[in-house]
Amino acid sequence: MMTYEEEIEAAVKILKEGKVMLYPTDTIWGLGCDATNPKAVEKIYKIKRRSENKSLIALIDSEERLTQYVKVVPAIAYDLIHNAANPISIVYPGAQNLAKNAIGSDKTVCIRITTHEFCKEVVKRFGKAIASTSANLSGQPTPLIFNQISDEIKQAVDHIVGLYQDELKLPKASTIIKLETDGSFEILRH
Repeated sequence: MMTYEEEIEAAVKILKEGKVMLYPTDTIWGLGCDATNPKAVEKIYKIKRRSENKSLIALIDSEERLTQYVKVVPAIAYDLIHNAANPISIVYPGAQNLAKNAIGSDKTVCIRITTHEFCKEVVKRFGKAIASTSANLSGQPTPLIFNQISDEIKQAVDHIVGLYQDELKLPKASTIIKLETDGSFEILRH
């Protein structure tokens, strides 16, 4: 069994190699890869059997990193992030510096600043966003704990993070808010 430090190093190595990992996040277990690598993003769509017109969430480690991936961050975004009681994913207009297949056809990107210690450290050391999506086949129920993830998904990924697999707390998916450049927004998922 790997130590916490070895797990972080292994995850960063997988991301750098353009591979896909199964990993714990601040919400549910996810499939993750380098959000700037179109081939890696394509692998996630293949594993999930999902069409590429459904965009993914990009996980980052800090609000400072937002401007790397969004042309103009509306000021209200920071209020939403600071006042969110639960994990919040925000759909921003004007995506940049990400794989084309990781952003919406309308040039939006859904970004969440992760609060999960492991994810935060992986993103920080990797230095780029992680494209992330739930660890299930498209159309199947979203697994809330590691033991609910199908064998098909487990066998299709390049690496499975060995931490937090026994956790039984029931997480929930993040709230998703779509933000416009004028600061108006709508809640897409609560």
